[in-house]
Amino acid sequence: MLLLGGALTAARTLRAQQKAVPVIGFLNSGSSGSFGPSLAAFQQGLSETGYVEGQNVAIEFRFAEGRYDLLPALAADLVVRKVEVIVAGGTPAVLGAKDATSTIPIAFNVGLDPVAGGLVASLARPGGNLTGVAIMTTELMSKRLDLLSELVPQAQVIALLVNSDNPNAGRVVGEVQEAAQAKGRQLNILKAGTEAEIDAAFATLLQLHSGSLVVAADPFFNSRREQLAALALRHAVPAIYEWREFADAGGLVSYGTSLTGVWRLVGIYAGKILKGAKPADLPVQQPTTFELVVNLKTANALGLTVPPSILARADEVIE
Repeated sequence: MLLLGGALTAARTLRAQQKAVPVIGFLNSGSSGSFGPSLAAFQQGLSETGYVEGQNVAIEFRFAEGRYDLLPALAADLVVRKVEVIVAGGTPAVLGAKDATSTIPIAFNVGLDPVAGGLVASLARPGGNLTGVAIMTTELMSKRLDLLSELVPQAQVIALLVNSDNPNAGRVVGEVQEAAQAKGRQLNILKAGTEAEIDAAFATLLQLHSGSLVVAADPFFNSRREQLAALALRHAVPAIYEWREFADAGGLVSYGTSLTGVWRLVGIYAGKILKGAKPADLPVQQPTTFELVVNLKTANALGLTVPPSILARADEVIE
């Protein structure tokens, strides 16, 4: 009888300990298959605040795999699960999480301006249940166009590939249209939200005689980076992307913040919130360093000579 009582007490203690482990709900717009390095960076950030998955924190993962229409249901599922904090990656996921709860803390990685987008009251004092890292996707589009024009000065017709399912697409189009107009370049807008539509967009790009391509930052595009880089090479179209992961996958050039660096910061914020910090009091962070990565192997395959001015500024040259 004593043995049975001891076993029951031990079981109750174990259940209490298990229940005490906080749960992070992880909501992502993109694909689980392409998220490995970013997940490792997020877990590193968590560990810097004392949390290790499987030891003293659990993570419930929900990936939309580029199907942004699934995000409201995935976010609602995490709310029902009563997770302690929701980590949302990509503008569609962040908006989905915001719509799902006004009480559960949300740590985000977002491409749109969080103040203009209504996510926070201000960068310094977010004021609600959301905070995180704003990656200045839209603000850097004109810089990417500058780099592409420097790399392919003869291209008078430029194409922009956007995912029209992304809530930030309109802002991105407006920014690039303004920059192209200032440079006297003609801009063609191409839209894709599926693998087949990406293939079709490249066929259209050739019909429109576009001499170069800007690929907008988008979680679905990030999960299809090998496809995008391969199509650009096959159709001999010089293209610029946001993330260095595209250059690693064979893309010609990338310019933007470090995606893994951003996810580490989000991990730190998630850990701080688990320790009791309020999102309302944690300032939204913005990256201050940006990486220019050039893939010389791809440039050679395209028959392009990369100007010394670009090579001198490059943070990394892939040969």
